[in-house]
Amino acid sequence: MYQARIHHHDPRPRWQLTTPLSALWAPVARSADQPSGTTGVRRHYTHGAPVLIIAVVAFLALAGGTGMSWLPLLAVGPALAAATSGPWGVLRIGALTVALGAVLGVHGGAPGTEQAIVLSTLTAVTLASALASALRRRRERVLAAVRSVAEAAQHAFLKPVPSTVGPFQTAVHYSAAAAEARSGGDLYALVSTPYGVRLIVGDVRGKGLPAVGVAALVLGVFREAAYDEPDLLDVVHRIERSLARNLGPDDFVTAVLAGYPEDGRMELVNCGHAAPLLVHDSGILPVEPVHPAPPLGLRSLSGESPGLQHVTLADGHQMLFYTDGVTEARDHERAFYPLGERLAEHLSEEPSRTLAALHEDLLAHVGGELHDDAAMLLLRKPAGSAPAASTGPVRPPGRGNRCGVPPVGAAE
Repeated sequence: MYQARIHHHDPRPRWQLTTPLSALWAPVARSADQPSGTTGVRRHYTHGAPVLIIAVVAFLALAGGTGMSWLPLLAVGPALAAATSGPWGVLRIGALTVALGAVLGVHGGAPGTEQAIVLSTLTAVTLASALASALRRRRERVLAAVRSVAEAAQHAFLKPVPSTVGPFQTAVHYSAAAAEARSGGDLYALVSTPYGVRLIVGDVRGKGLPAVGVAALVLGVFREAAYDEPDLLDVVHRIERSLARNLGPDDFVTAVLAGYPEDGRMELVNCGHAAPLLVHDSGILPVEPVHPAPPLGLRSLSGESPGLQHVTLADGHQMLFYTDGVTEARDHERAFYPLGERLAEHLSEEPSRTLAALHEDLLAHVGGELHDDAAMLLLRKPAGSAPAASTGPVRPPGRGNRCGVPPVGAAE
């Protein structure tokens, strides 16, 4: 079974990772075994900045011969260290700053009163910066704990998907974002029901624990309704009614739901979500909704109801569902990730291999770190697969195409 790989980031405060004095030469030492532009190298350059600033100010004071004029700028060192180091690191930088200020003041022949004022200022800035560093460290610990809880909750309801479900080979790949966007509202589920295989892929507006809670609510209602409701539109209505009772006025969920009630026919309901990509004999086709519907939770504002769309899914065809964290990922030139083109390059007969290749290519596109969650779910109907089993009641003729949408053939 293919397991989605999730990129974890160390939640511990970064102030303990490098001492300020050693950071001055750390960039050179790390650059030999780390690619340029990686997080580790950037971190070491940041830690070395206070010492570098102090050195520049000392050089200007010695070369300029202007006495105490440059010395107040030494306060930038401990102030900047408060953003990158722990309290003891700030105090070490401050001690270096005060000692250097005293030496430069004596060397420049500054009056005692003026020198005392400058050294007192440097001492006060150092103590204030150490306090700010301690408060920052405490906030980082709280934030790390909150992120860990959100991430654990997210992984609990995003259950692994088997390698085969009904007549399909399947694979899911979920990538957690970096930094502040680590916990998001991307959701997916794939279940085998009496009415065929059904799935949902969606994205909750917002980030953090509120988005995780809404995603869990949507998935819970979907899993129940998918087994109970013969019609896929009724599954959507159940989710919509539940969200209407629980969502805030500004919250919504974009989602695409799909069902496979009989061999060769896929049903789709798209509620404001990115169009799935259909891989067929003629190439890759985005299945745009013929009857667009608003995101889940906003139907009362628009008054529009979702419609059912039929898509031919023959042997050998594949369908990729994804969230906007994939298509809206940007490179250093702010260009979006060309999912359709890259899917054509990495396509294989094994969905897990295809998604693994897409994931690596996506990370290369953004430079190694995603800033939004990204989920991909790929279905492939292998040649000679058994028809979808249906043990539920027979659907009345014409009920599945309520909105009058004609079937979309794979060759279109």
